[in-house]
Amino acid sequence: MSEQLNRLLSIMARLRDPENGCEWDVAQTFATIAPYTIEEAYEVADAIERADMDELRGELGDLLLQVVFHSRMAEEAGHFAFEDVARSISDKMEARHPHIFAAVTAGTEDAARQGWEDIKAAERNDKGDNSAMDGVARALPALLRAEKLQKRAAREGFDWPDIQGPADKLVEEMGELAEAAPDDQFEEAGDLLFAAVNLVRAYGIAPEDALRSANDKFERRYRGMEQLAGGSLSGLSLDRQEQLWQDVKAAEKG
Repeated sequence: MSEQLNRLLSIMARLRDPENGCEWDVAQTFATIAPYTIEEAYEVADAIERADMDELRGELGDLLLQVVFHSRMAEEAGHFAFEDVARSISDKMEARHPHIFAAVTAGTEDAARQGWEDIKAAERNDKGDNSAMDGVARALPALLRAEKLQKRAAREGFDWPDIQGPADKLVEEMGELAEAAPDDQFEEAGDLLFAAVNLVRAYGIAPEDALRSANDKFERRYRGMEQLAGGSLSGLSLDRQEQLWQDVKAAEKG
């Protein structure tokens, strides 16, 4: 194990020391740290998207700290230690790449991908997972989880044969939401969003990436509107705001 990794493990052990450690660190649990773990993963993704390598180095360190933190708490409870975590992922990666680490020929890229999926399926069976839905984490962002659930179902053959199917379903769900009673609107809204994910997926587009891009575009254009308005849009008529929106769009295209 590297000198710096040993140093980090020692720091975390010191911080978690019940008598001489940091009061905040000692008080934490798996549940209280989990939100920070998710946040740090997103910050890593943000640094990558901005191609900021200095920031990425720091964010990867923050994410590694989360792994060390959880591992330390597990070790204190007698469950496992950081070394067990590293061993587990090493064993998994070797098992999932038999064409690299064992005398198995990968063949085509499609064959290698199918082999990967077969190995993952076997791992789920070993864990007692009986459903194609097993193993899709509930903590995933809802949009990403919807896509993963749909892909799992599609691998079993439960999918539309062409784009028209999910397109028609989206229109159907829009109508059901429009006609729903107030008590049913929540459920119908979820069905509508789920159908939208299915349609986008049918085009071969990752819904999470598409929505992130749309978010960025909306933010960029809204900031442009504010700049044209000389500040806040509050107090401007809807017609004036629409004109500013169109001006920003025209400027982008120009």
